[in-house]
Amino acid sequence: MASSRDRQRRLAREKLDRQLARRAAATRRRRRIQAGVGAAVVLVLVMAGAAWGLGAFDRDPDEKKAAEDVCLWTPQDAAGNTNLKDVGTPATTGLPTAGTRTMTVTTNQGAPITAQLDLATAPCAGASMAHLASRAFYDNTKCHEITAEGALRCGDPSGTGIGGPAYTFYDEDVPDPAPSASAAPGSSPAYPKGTVAMIGNPPGQNGSQFLIFFKDFNPEKPGYSIIGKVTGGLDTVEKIGALPTVDNGSGDTVKPKTDVVIQSLTVSDPDAAATPSGPASGAPTASPSAG
Repeated sequence: MASSRDRQRRLAREKLDRQLARRAAATRRRRRIQAGVGAAVVLVLVMAGAAWGLGAFDRDPDEKKAAEDVCLWTPQDAAGNTNLKDVGTPATTGLPTAGTRTMTVTTNQGAPITAQLDLATAPCAGASMAHLASRAFYDNTKCHEITAEGALRCGDPSGTGIGGPAYTFYDEDVPDPAPSASAAPGSSPAYPKGTVAMIGNPPGQNGSQFLIFFKDFNPEKPGYSIIGKVTGGLDTVEKIGALPTVDNGSGDTVKPKTDVVIQSLTVSDPDAAATPSGPASGAPTASPSAG
C-alpha cells in the first residue's frame, strides 16, 4: 500500500494540475476577449472613416447654413473719396434672414420716426443699418434732400450725396416695373407712402443713404431697393416733406431750408416672431397713383 507521504504528493500534484488548467483556460479566455475587442475597434474605426468620408460628421444643416455667406460687402476707396467714413464692415455669416428690426430715427423736427426693417427681403440692408447705427454713424447728421420724388433723403454724413461707409452692397428688393396707371388704374404704387428704401450712388451700390417716402411714388422703372416701412411718426416725415427747399449748390432746389438733423438713429436686435405691420398709425393707405 502507498504510504501517506506518497498519497499527499499525489494530491498536491493533482491540485497543481487543476490550478495550471484553470490558469490556461483563463489565459485563453482573456486572449479571445482581447482579440474580439481589437476586431471591434478596427471595425468601428473603419466605419467611422467611411462615415467621415461621406460627410456624416459635417456640421448640422443649421450650423452649415449659419456658416454660409449671407451678404458680401464691397470695399470702397476711402482715401480716394474723403466723403467716405471707414467704420469697418458687418459680418458676412450668421446674419438673420427672417423677422424684423426696428429702426428709430430721432430728429429735430418732431416725434421720432420708427420703421420696421424687413430681414426676409433685405437682410443685408438690415445688417448694414444695424452695424452703422451701433457705431453712431448716423448721429448728428443732416437729411440733405427733400427729393422731387416725394422722399426725405438721409444717411450721408458729408451731406454731399456721395458719402457713406467704406463699403457697398447690392440691391435686394427692387420692385418690378409696373404697368402704366392707365393700363392698371387699381395697382399699388411701387413705393407707397411710408416706404423706406436704399439709394446708392451710383445706383445699385448701396451704402448708408436711405429714403423715407412721404407720398406715393410709382416710376416706370423702379430703382430703389425697399428695406422696410414706417410704423410711427409718419406725420413727422410729412412735416419735413413740406419744408421749403433751396439750391443745394449743384443747381437742384432740394436742400431743406431748415436743417433736418438726425439726433440719433438706433436699430434693435432682430425679432424673429415679428412681421412687418400695416401702415403707420394715422397714415392713409397707398393711393393707386403717385402723389
